Amino acid sequence: MSRRADSGVQIKTPEQIAKMRAAGQVVARALDTLRSAVRPGVSTLELDAVAEKVIRDAGAIPSFKGYHGFPGSICASVNEEVVHGIPSTERVLADGDIISIDCGAILDGWHGDSAVTIAVGEARPEDLAMMEVCEESMWQGIAQMHPGRRLGDIGFAIDGHIAANGGYGNVREYGGHGIGTEMHMDPHVLNYGKKGRGQKLVEGMCLAIEPMTTLGKHDVVELEDGWTVVTRDGGRAAHFEHTVAITADGPMVLTARESNRDKITQMGFVQPTW
Repeated sequence: MSRRADSGVQIKTPEQIAKMRAAGQVVARALDTLRSAVRPGVSTLELDAVAEKVIRDAGAIPSFKGYHGFPGSICASVNEEVVHGIPSTERVLADGDIISIDCGAILDGWHGDSAVTIAVGEARPEDLAMMEVCEESMWQGIAQMHPGRRLGDIGFAIDGHIAANGGYGNVREYGGHGIGTEMHMDPHVLNYGKKGRGQKLVEGMCLAIEPMTTLGKHDVVELEDGWTVVTRDGGRAAHFEHTVAITADGPMVLTARESNRDKITQMGFVQPTW
């Protein structure tokens, strides 16, 4: 049984972290398959079907489908959509679009959650630059996940990287979260913060780290569908996410994909099973 820290945060054993890595590998395979499927002319509902097949073929369950009534197995957010885009036959990708895909899976009762932003066809340089900064800010946040550090260190690192590399908008209304036997658990992980402040990080915590950046201002609004979040000024947005465990030796990225292997080595993170 998982125990909880004094704060009420679920603390995992090494064996439970291994189970979360197995769930994370399902998510990683789904995102790799989706990356290959993204191209002009494909609808976001077609991508949803691809993800659901990969997840169910692995003996897992899509985390998102039915979650508070959400209809899809993925969140598919295009261009100015930041997060929680609903897959649709009517949303067809075009050359030059960018799409943020958030994907989750439950395997043996444990959750994995990860997101990537992908350029469709020939990308705009300004989009690629923003995407690179967003993804790197995630890695900088993950690098703070050592026992004894503080939750604020994660947000400080994310926000500092975004501010120092183009000054993109850093969405504040949404952030990361604890994860384990549920998809969203305590604590909430802000993508900004004060160094040395906030809850102490301890071995066995598992957090989803997920910055969201924009080409314009960081202000967002939720559409009438009750899910899709868009930038208020219509600027494009990027979103990257990994599920990460805090171990005695530092962070272990549980949703790591093969394409992340070199980055994980470079950052000196604990190597997950591949």
